[in-house]
Amino acid sequence: MRTGRWGERLVTYPGEMARRYREAGLWGTRTIAQELHAVALAHPDRDAVVALDGRLTFRELDERTDLLAAGLAGLGLVPGDPVLFQVTNRLGAILAWYGVLKAGLVPVCTLAAHRGHEIGEISRRVGAVAHLVEAGTRGFDLVAFAVEQRRDHPTLRHVLVVGGTGNTAGVPIESLGADLEPRTARETVEDIQRGIDPDDVAAFQLSGGTTGVPKVIPRLHAEYWYNALEYARSWGWSPDTRVAHLIPIIHNAGIVCAVHGPHSVGACLVLGTADLDASLPLLATEGATHVLLGHGHFKAVGAPGFREATRSAREVVLSGTKVPVALFEELERLGLWSGQLFGMGEGLFITTRPGSPREARATTVGTPLSPMDEVRILSPGTETEVADGEIGELCCRGPYTLRGYFDAAPHNATAFTSDGFYRTGDLASIREIGGERYITIEGRIKDLINRGGEKINAEEVESLLLRHPRITGAAVVAMPDPRLGERTCAYVVVQGEPLSLPEIQQHFADLQVAKFKWPERVEHIPEIPRTLVGKMDKKRLHADITRKVDAELAAGADPVGTAPATTSGRNL
Repeated sequence: MRTGRWGERLVTYPGEMARRYREAGLWGTRTIAQELHAVALAHPDRDAVVALDGRLTFRELDERTDLLAAGLAGLGLVPGDPVLFQVTNRLGAILAWYGVLKAGLVPVCTLAAHRGHEIGEISRRVGAVAHLVEAGTRGFDLVAFAVEQRRDHPTLRHVLVVGGTGNTAGVPIESLGADLEPRTARETVEDIQRGIDPDDVAAFQLSGGTTGVPKVIPRLHAEYWYNALEYARSWGWSPDTRVAHLIPIIHNAGIVCAVHGPHSVGACLVLGTADLDASLPLLATEGATHVLLGHGHFKAVGAPGFREATRSAREVVLSGTKVPVALFEELERLGLWSGQLFGMGEGLFITTRPGSPREARATTVGTPLSPMDEVRILSPGTETEVADGEIGELCCRGPYTLRGYFDAAPHNATAFTSDGFYRTGDLASIREIGGERYITIEGRIKDLINRGGEKINAEEVESLLLRHPRITGAAVVAMPDPRLGERTCAYVVVQGEPLSLPEIQQHFADLQVAKFKWPERVEHIPEIPRTLVGKMDKKRLHADITRKVDAELAAGADPVGTAPATTSGRNL
């Protein structure tokens, strides 16, 4: 396999393994751009995307992204150039995604919520050449942010804008290629794509940030498209399927489950947002047949309009955390079939697909997506498998699971077993139901907080807290939350007067840290509790905050940000 411009920073699939996947018919021989064009030729007049701000057939999507790609080439961008993406769920995001791929460029899937702390390091690590942002986002000017990030950056040359105007800083992508003939644009795209190998890097996704700023995950054309196509096949999708998606579209789940997945079989993406008042009517009008709900949207099930929004639905898939029994039963009461999805940007997908027994759908995350996925449950820190029913670390390798993070050789040395199984950091066990081996997720080894599906690394937040001149000790733990599942609570030791939560959050704002990582509650303690061997006693802190939150919820109080600044920790 080729490493191209990335050299030794890119870990490739072993040659023999790549051949096995291709000979088995899993990996194809086309790039993602070529795959989309083939689908558009087969289903030109079918809806490809329906969003709150517009709709496109496959022919329109194909033609408009050809023009965009040719326009990007006209700016001097060349195949392999990385492009940072910071956009929300709108039609322009889908146009930008395919347009960038058709130009041979490499999307770097950052979050709209990321700020200078994350963007600065990620963009320098991959050598980003362009920064694509969205105009008009509420609460934060992404266009001005991109212009600021470009200043003094060694490689960033272009600011590209979705939804921009002639008065907007940067280049509005809607204007790119507008002066070209469609046939000329198609010829330009075909010429670009002839120079790209199906095993070249297609996109860079990001890890959940398990150690500091998120690590970079290379996804290759053939394996990434296969991941999505196999996902679509597993649910029995056809061109008549209409897939509704409300969670961020540039997440790995968004690209696999909502963009490439439906498009791989000529199906339609119904693209909503977190605004249920706007999105649920869209789902109802467009007859969504498959709905994926992340943890942050679980409460949508009880929202007015949900039943109408899902009247055409055959499946509601739940993802992001353990599914509450009450939620599963409520979907049943509404007459909706539901299953679970467990997935990661690094690759492995596990689902409870049609045909799975109720017990498996309610209590497990299912079975691996591909027949060539390999899963082992290992005793943490070893390469010894545990028996079925015992809890160990979920480890995997397969036809769409990475072989190494990008430019991270020291981390890769411990993140994989000696024979190439990725150590996920998730605790899991195997449970047999009806003669089938299903996987249950039992927790995490890594110190992560799962805030509505966004993974926050506690160690990173602790390091940022300790950059405050008056904080001498910090321990960050997950605080239970009825809506998001978990939020971040910071236990701090300070010099002088206690720090208020707004003061600590201003510290994070000054460091340009993504807002979802900011502590949402602060507890002051005289010292960080330790175990007998000197490690932070986070079990004790987690038990403390859980007890306090439970009491506050029982009293009708909102526990987020309510802790008094003078909390002493004497009751730990």
